[in-house]
Amino acid sequence: MEEKQRIKVMIADDHPPMRMGLVALIDSQESMKVIAEASDGEEAIEVYEDTKPDIALMDLRMPGMGGAEAILAIKKIHPNAKIIVLSTYDSDEDIHRALQSGASSYILKDMPIEEIAETIKMVFQGDASLPDVVKKRLAERSERDQLTEREREVLEALVKGRSNKEIASSLSISDETVKSHLKALFLKLKVRDRTEAAIAAIRHGIVHLD
Repeated sequence: MEEKQRIKVMIADDHPPMRMGLVALIDSQESMKVIAEASDGEEAIEVYEDTKPDIALMDLRMPGMGGAEAILAIKKIHPNAKIIVLSTYDSDEDIHRALQSGASSYILKDMPIEEIAETIKMVFQGDASLPDVVKKRLAERSERDQLTEREREVLEALVKGRSNKEIASSLSISDETVKSHLKALFLKLKVRDRTEAAIAAIRHGIVHLD
């Protein structure tokens, strides 16, 4: 592919060694070339405006302005901007936040260069493709979003260390009803016991500790 036909890529990442590695990997592909770099969200906005890349690879967690905020700012000015989040984090909350901000796709830094390159090509062509691992995390989030209000109340009490009897008393329900809610929670959260349920609730942001 001729130089002028190569996909122009911008990389925003606050770790210089990571940026260097990504530049080398992407430039090794005949169909794409890195034309710009940024080290934080604010710089990413400025660099995007100056260079107008075909694709922007955006780290999600950077000092100062993070990737999600930078994506929102860029998309506000350039609604058709094609931005891919490239992160080491595969939590469903991170993925959801990235896609909600307007990212076209979400890939992990430890994925093979072939997968990263293929995602860049697909997004460039207008196909907002997500890797299987990312689809799985979103599916799990969807299941958790189906928690009822009562189940969330029981889960919040569980995280606070309340016993079944204490939960029943605080919510004015029977011990058996608490057990029924816990059974449903374990199933939806894909956990085996109260401890795993509490850990999952905190890790996925369902319950926030004060």
